[in-house]
Amino acid sequence: MPPLSLPALTRLMRPHQWLKNVFVFAGLVFSQSWRDGVTFSHVLLAFAAFCCLSSMVYIINDWHDRASDALHPTKRHRPLASGAVAAPVALALAALLLAAGVCLAWGNRTLLVLLGLYVLLNLAYSWRLKQVPVVDVSIIASGFMLRLLAGTVAVGIPPSRWLLLTGIFVALFLGFAKRKAESFHDEAGQRAVLAHYPSALLDTFMAVTMTATLTTYSLFATSPEAQAQHGERLLYTVPVVIFGMLRYTYQVHRGRGEDVARDLLRDPWILAAGACWLAIFLSRWL
Repeated sequence: MPPLSLPALTRLMRPHQWLKNVFVFAGLVFSQSWRDGVTFSHVLLAFAAFCCLSSMVYIINDWHDRASDALHPTKRHRPLASGAVAAPVALALAALLLAAGVCLAWGNRTLLVLLGLYVLLNLAYSWRLKQVPVVDVSIIASGFMLRLLAGTVAVGIPPSRWLLLTGIFVALFLGFAKRKAESFHDEAGQRAVLAHYPSALLDTFMAVTMTATLTTYSLFATSPEAQAQHGERLLYTVPVVIFGMLRYTYQVHRGRGEDVARDLLRDPWILAAGACWLAIFLSRWL
């Protein structure tokens, strides 16, 4: 058994993927509830719980796929596939993360149900459904939606119907963009499901979901509800969102986008668009 290595255990948990869990904060931001200390603490606990359980799911997935990952040109460097972390240690860490996530959500029945659905869907994805075209990306998108609901319904923030629709479509867009980026690998390094995704079909799926995202976000930004709460400034974020999605699509066609959390942070133009969006949104308080 290899000696315990903190860097290897950290890589096994994939903390950079916690960026996806910021979806939990969407309801808090758009409802402007961050000034309510109790609500903010509840959302923060939901975020922490999702970080624990998402890392647990990654560990179980890597444990399940460790033999096939060892033969993959890039995945063979993962801690379990490379032997840097022993399987019993990885499973013990997964159990610890599960316990931590449940403890963080304890007392909030809705959040516990959402976390349970998240774990079940992701385990089903890892063990079977990632081989089923369209279903695979739909499960990825459902994970984002469960995060969004954890930061709204589970903490008492009523979600906007347009915000929920935008969340659904942007999650589907990111899922199909991930598959498109993976399609640029050599055949030996591709997922089996990519055999069912012709390049032109992935381009169509990306175009449809991007159009739906921009349409629903624009409707959200111009809705009477948003105008009453945020004023005109939300409208001015629409061109920034369009630019960000077009830039990300460009990066995907350059072979990036397989690791959404990491690749979003690699492009300075996407980061600048995010900063610009935030500056416009917060302009009322600046």
